[in-house]
Amino acid sequence: MNHISEEMMKELYEAFVAVDNVADSERFLNDLCTAKELEQMAQRVRAAKLLLEGKTYAQVITETDISSATLSRVSRCIQYGEGGYAAVLKKGE
Repeated sequence: MNHISEEMMKELYEAFVAVDNVADSERFLNDLCTAKELEQMAQRVRAAKLLLEGKTYAQVITETDISSATLSRVSRCIQYGEGGYAAVLKKGE
């Protein structure tokens, strides 16, 4: 049984929106996630950035050491997802 309600998910999304600077983001994510989770998310964000820049899978894997399965998932999200990677990475430019 899934105990994660829509309200809980909304609270998570609202917590991210409440972060308005890098220092708060770092503190929040360090409290929220394990070191391994942060590493994996950082890897995915970098991979998405590189794919959006037109890099090849081989180039992305070399630069990020991401698995081909995870890279494929990131690529599918970029191609068929909700546009989250592109929207957020564009804001960070």
